[in-house]
Amino acid sequence: MGRTYFVEEAIGQYLSDLSTNLKPYVTGLLIGQCSPQRDYVIRAVRTPPKEEQKEDHVSPSKLASVDEEWITTHASQVSRMLPGGLLVLGVFIIATPELSKDSQNALRKLIFSVEKSLTKRRLWKPAEEEVSDRAALQICSATKKVVCRTYDVQDPKSSAKPADWKYQSALSASWLALDCTVNVNIHIPLLATSPNHDLEKNTKNGLNRWSKQIEDSVFLINGQIKDDDTELLEGQKKLRGNTQSSTQFSDVKVLTQLSQSASHRSTATVQVCSGSINLKGAVKCRAYVHNNKPKVKEAIQALKRDIINTLSDRCEILFEDLIINEGPHKKNFEREYHVLPQRLFVPVAGSSVMLSDYKFGDEATGEIQERFVEMLDQSVQAEDIHIAEEINTEISFLPFFLPSVGM
Repeated sequence: MGRTYFVEEAIGQYLSDLSTNLKPYVTGLLIGQCSPQRDYVIRAVRTPPKEEQKEDHVSPSKLASVDEEWITTHASQVSRMLPGGLLVLGVFIIATPELSKDSQNALRKLIFSVEKSLTKRRLWKPAEEEVSDRAALQICSATKKVVCRTYDVQDPKSSAKPADWKYQSALSASWLALDCTVNVNIHIPLLATSPNHDLEKNTKNGLNRWSKQIEDSVFLINGQIKDDDTELLEGQKKLRGNTQSSTQFSDVKVLTQLSQSASHRSTATVQVCSGSINLKGAVKCRAYVHNNKPKVKEAIQALKRDIINTLSDRCEILFEDLIINEGPHKKNFEREYHVLPQRLFVPVAGSSVMLSDYKFGDEATGEIQERFVEMLDQSVQAEDIHIAEEINTEISFLPFFLPSVGM
């Protein structure tokens, strides 16, 4: 039996509008949440046109010319704007009848490319029991016929399986949110023997070690430790019969282990270092889960991933900004100090879920609004942009000046 996708009703109208206005085909991403029982699609976003397409108002006429790299880059950018619990869970193509035969092959190729690109950036590993099916949605622009299939992205030889596509109103109007602020104080030593003092590479290595610490942390939900297999809402009143968007927030505290358990022996290693990278501050983290009897395990996993993603994404954005402003070949082994971008949240109409983004201190509101239009095809009012943090998170690189040693 194939998977069932419950889809926000407004997506049907969005896809219908795209099929009317864009020919001969249009591609895009499906955003939502996977769970063991069912999957949820709460947003669909078309692939933004490239600059030359904007200028010429021309779209490629053959599916063979689908720009795989452009679509995977879009998926990577969009994934940064998703809070915990949400992911790019599929790809859609709306095409004319003449191109319908080629659509499924194009979709299969895109699904595996997108997943490979997203996996490469992650600092966490999927759980063994995790849903690995991704949706391939094909729509005929003439007949409006919808065909949904899935591919198992863990199996490169996976063949298409049929799936149900069911629209539902107010699908995410009362999803559950988990909020926490994590204090970050990460010290990454740079070995004197290392030939590479690349700031980005060493930061990622340090974040990899830190992410394992987050994975092993203890999470208190509203002050309590809850069993993984209990329902998240157990003991709480559930909002029922409410189609207006409303969010039930759970406050979460994260307790990281300071040392290994007594059963593990630890040894101290003395190493000569030539410098260190330090990350310090407080980051706002948030995850959303569906309201269909979610388990504590699902909620905590979503929040853990948001904690890891938000710090990793900020560092990635900073390094991209440095390359633009200072060039890719900056190798100076000198003291550096940078402020990571702050997190912000933006509401989604008819949903309790908020999308996310990051801004530097000197970044104008108009730039954020432009990014939401380009990446998520969503207009945002300035008053709807909520900056989540008051404390800056900083990254600094401090070289140690060692005495020279004769050979």
